[in-house]
Formats: sequence, C-alpha cells, structure tokens
Amino acid sequence: MSDVNARTLDKLFDQVPVPEGYKGEIVEGAIYIAPHLDIHWETTLAILRALTAKFGDGVQVFSDVRIDFPGHLNGFAPDVAKLRDGSEADAEGRWRHQDVEFVAEVVDPHRAKNDYGPKKTAYALAEIPAYLIADPYQGKCHVYTQPKDGEYVSKLSVAYGADVDMKNTVLGLTLKTDEFPRD
Repeated sequence: MSDVNARTLDKLFDQVPVPEGYKGEIVEGAIYIAPHLDIHWETTLAILRALTAKFGDGVQVFSDVRIDFPGHLNGFAPDVAKLRDGSEADAEGRWRHQDVEFVAEVVDPHRAKNDYGPKKTAYALAEIPAYLIADPYQGKCHVYTQPKDGEYVSKLSVAYGADVDMKNTVLGLTLKTDEFPRD
C-alpha cells in the first residue's frame, strides 16, 4: 500500500471518531462502523485462544488492529490477524499486510457482505495464505487457502460442531467449533 493511500486512510479515520464498543474500518473507501456483539466477541476469543494454545503467549496475533490491504482504500481491522514470527511495525507504527499469514473474520449482520466479498478479494490479492470466515448465522466456518491472482483456489466449509482441519495450512492446527455460539 502506498504512503499516499495510508495517509488518505489516516485522514478518513480522523474525520469519523469510532465510539467505544464499536469497530471502525474502511472497505473500498467506504467507512463502516458497527457495534461489537457478544456472539462476535465470543467467537473471536475462541479463535485467539486456539492460536495462543498452538503458538504460545508470544505469538503475534491481533484483534481489531488496522492493517492496510491492497485495493482502493482498504484499511481493515480484522477480527483476528496472525503475523509471521519476527514481524515489526513500520516507522509509523503500522503493520504490513505482507507479514500477515492468517486472518479470521467473524460475520455480523452489519458487515457480512464485506467478509465474503471485498475483504476476501483483498486478502487473496495480499496473498494471505489462510482466511477463515466464522459465520454464526449460517452455523459454518469457511476456510480459504491457496491465493492466486486475487482469488482463493481452495475452499473448505465445515458446520459448527465439527472440527476445522487447518493442519495443512500455515497454522498447522485443528480448530474446535463445538462451543462457537450461534444466532
């Protein structure tokens, strides 16, 4: 992402304060602000705990931290983003999308179209090796892998209650979904 786009995103975020308890991000130049929902946080926390259990307390994993992604003005705050070991923020304190190796988004009714549409495209363009969508409204997890030319070549869908096998991804783990909340 160019410095011009990063500065433009900074200006957009400065113009729209995000109230406490809400999440703000910019998707294809449009600002989205939505409340955090309990079901959303419980699922996010379960994914964070699985990553910490697998990689230890020192794992570089974030929730709701802005990372700029390819495409037109994409300042996303992924629900979960795992960085490669040894990743460092740039001089402005920003994390680089090139260092992200896993992203998880938990669908909520305010932003579902972004998770399945422009975000999935941007993550594939950024060559994020594994992208997980946890959808409490469908009661399913979708894992996208093998990014190529702005698309994911492989997709696995698993109903809540079954294990999500991500052993062949950069994570090398199995995600338990039996306690993921549903709406």
